[in-house]
Amino acid sequence: MDLRLVPPALAAWGTAALTLDIRTGWTAGIAVACLVGGVVLLAARKCPRPGRPLPAGQVTRRAQPGRPLGRFAWARASLAAVLLCVAAAAASAGLHGADLRRGPVPELARRYATVTAEVEVSGDPWLSRPRVRGDHTAPLAVLARAEVRRVEQPDGTSVRTRTPVLLVVGADVPAPPGTAAREGDSPAEAGAARPAAAGARAGHGAWGQHGGPGAQGVGARGAWLGLLPSTRLRVGGRLAPVPAGGERTAAVLRVRSRPAPRIVAGPSGPQRLAGRLRAGLRQATDGLPGDARALLPGLVVGDTSRITPELDEAFKETDLAHTLAVSGSNLTVLLALLIGPPGLARLAERRGLAPRLGLSLRATALFAGALTSGFVVVCRPDPSVLRAAACGAVALLALATGRRRSLIPALATAVLLLVLYDPWLARSYGFLLSVLATGALLVLAPGWSEALRRRRVPPRLAEALAAAAAAQAVCAPVTAVLSARVSLVAVPCNLLAEVAVAPATVLGFAALMTAPVAMAPAKALAWCASWPTGWIAGVARTGAALPGAGVDWPGSWAGALLLAAVTVAVVLAGRRLTRHPWWCGLLGVLILLAVVRPAPLTRVITGWPPPGWRFAMCDVGQGDATVLAAGEGAGVVVDAGPDPALVDHCLRQLGITRVPLLVLTHFHADHVAGLPGVLRGRSVAAIETTGFQEPADQAEFVRKEAAARHIPVTHAVAGEERRAGALSWRVLWPPPGVRPPGDTQTPAWPGPLPEPDGPNDASVAMLVRSGGLRLLLLGDLEPPAQQALARSPAAAELAGVDVLKVAHHGSAHQDPDLIRLVAPRVALISCGADNPYGHPAPATVAALRAGGALVLRTDRDGELAVSGTGGELRVARD
Repeated sequence: MDLRLVPPALAAWGTAALTLDIRTGWTAGIAVACLVGGVVLLAARKCPRPGRPLPAGQVTRRAQPGRPLGRFAWARASLAAVLLCVAAAAASAGLHGADLRRGPVPELARRYATVTAEVEVSGDPWLSRPRVRGDHTAPLAVLARAEVRRVEQPDGTSVRTRTPVLLVVGADVPAPPGTAAREGDSPAEAGAARPAAAGARAGHGAWGQHGGPGAQGVGARGAWLGLLPSTRLRVGGRLAPVPAGGERTAAVLRVRSRPAPRIVAGPSGPQRLAGRLRAGLRQATDGLPGDARALLPGLVVGDTSRITPELDEAFKETDLAHTLAVSGSNLTVLLALLIGPPGLARLAERRGLAPRLGLSLRATALFAGALTSGFVVVCRPDPSVLRAAACGAVALLALATGRRRSLIPALATAVLLLVLYDPWLARSYGFLLSVLATGALLVLAPGWSEALRRRRVPPRLAEALAAAAAAQAVCAPVTAVLSARVSLVAVPCNLLAEVAVAPATVLGFAALMTAPVAMAPAKALAWCASWPTGWIAGVARTGAALPGAGVDWPGSWAGALLLAAVTVAVVLAGRRLTRHPWWCGLLGVLILLAVVRPAPLTRVITGWPPPGWRFAMCDVGQGDATVLAAGEGAGVVVDAGPDPALVDHCLRQLGITRVPLLVLTHFHADHVAGLPGVLRGRSVAAIETTGFQEPADQAEFVRKEAAARHIPVTHAVAGEERRAGALSWRVLWPPPGVRPPGDTQTPAWPGPLPEPDGPNDASVAMLVRSGGLRLLLLGDLEPPAQQALARSPAAAELAGVDVLKVAHHGSAHQDPDLIRLVAPRVALISCGADNPYGHPAPATVAALRAGGALVLRTDRDGELAVSGTGGELRVARD
């Protein structure tokens, strides 16, 4: 294996990553010192020491091409190459870093100055991920990478520059005149599009319908999302600094509505063509089933604007997220379609479309180059796309030579050239994962495939299994750093999905190229592509739905090193185990049990959930999500918490697959934002909410999620009684006065009706009976509503309950009379660790304990489950 170019490439990579932020003087010093050192070593290699003639044998070897000049000449040459590459990387990184820091924009950002600037959009805009802050969701904003070309300072002076910034466009900023929503998207999609591939690799949460539409509504946001790269704008806004050591961004420019944004120059011709092609593909996929409609543009050109949160989470859980980002495999599929098998690429007897079209070898090479350039333009010339195209093309060309020794040097050359061209790639996790995966396919996969074939595994299956296992083994430590999780189903899911990637890609690109000419054939091609695309989505959803799809892992570099050590140990042990089929079979059964996690076996091993549990409180951070057992695999869910992933994980552990009723006590984000997690992979018969429709954006979000799955939504009012199996409950609050307009069937509330002071006071409160236990769930009721509840006719039923779900995360706003009346045996509080509100309040905890209650809280005790009967009460912690 020829590894001579690997040390220079790694040295350049490390140098670029370390020198982007240091001062220019230090960078110049490193570059000069390494350059001088490299030149000296090369000179010493060529010039023998004066006065000492070379031995006769040495002269003979000198005359032979490719032979070293001396015993240590190879070492000097390697060290010289490393030093020269370090010098080049330091110079490139120093220039790029200095270019980022120069000009007036960084200084204006440090002063948070308000400026008017002319900017050029350099990438596709995307929507920010909504974040739950307390009981509200932060409004969505349109984000876009751009370059400031001219900036007008507050004193009126105008300066030309070329500084990269991140544009942040709020919901109240009008769209520039002359722009329209992105073609191929409905107005709802334009307003609810998720982040594009460049910005959709971190965080969780529901999005789309969150965030107020603002003065301009969905139309303005869709128009901003429709801006094509290379478009020039004149905008006003406020500059702000970015954290040191981040990406290639000098400042954040928050665009304001005054002065009104306007377009200075439209996009370039290639970008307009690429935009039409991408819009045509979106239009061709309009009639496809949901998953295929969302996934096909992502597989073909990296357009993930239609990917739903739950589908995105499923791809992450199964380590299939790489299929949503354009990679070298896409280009490899297209070039292989053109030239046939890579090993025949340089032969006249090559296969593929090129010889059938009568193209010579030279014409084929030119056509392949044009295809590669078009691929980069259509998929956007972002660093990740350039990296993927370069690595894929280099690997394909290396394979085409038929010389295995050229594979690693080709990859090292690609790494070296890309890092020198764009040093910011040295800090890109995507670049690191791509290089690791490609290196694993070149170094590990062939040997593993041969070993599997020796053990009578069919050749095609051996190659696919070796490739998937090698890539997963090498990339898993880095993935663990990003997600703090290790997937146990990644290899089988990648194997199952791989068979559909090539046909989906080929048919998708055919639809892409056909759509601008004839939409009907493009729709037919997209329909054909929907079958393999639907298969990939089904694999992701099925794998992610398994209870043991992944295990939590420390999300740090120490955790990555630990996982690497574990992987090496597993590989070494696996080599011995393959000689013992019975042990392999036993290990396979154990892994299958760990992934499937049958509920009886899991309960025996972990003790969770406890047998006969009646009520469970999920640990979802600063929010509420509770479950009432309603039979085998069924549970009434009360609230969904702020994070879909957390509530989904909790319900999986409890074995909940059917939800007869989902009660959302009120519409604050910390109670409803996790709704997609409850709906993920479960049948939900109905959703019941409060009649107080505030906050309006969250209420609309719930309605849209329910409508998308055809789930009926009803409103709870006091006096309503329902049953699910052995579980029964009565709604205590809100009173009929907060019911929807037109509801005249519910009896009037006795006595004065309190006016809700906000969503908290309109929370749904329930008195639940389950197996002899009485549980009181108060939602987030505030003291006024609590006082009214204590004076209501239902007050007599509240005395001495077994379990109290404390209102509003145990805040200090509690009615002491109600606490004394209820006098619970167990009080459970759902709150997040280190939350900024001080929940639960010490006074509330003290008052509950003074009444004889055992107080447990999720921030310290984790998930909680109550079991037993009226006489015997047990609380288990996970």
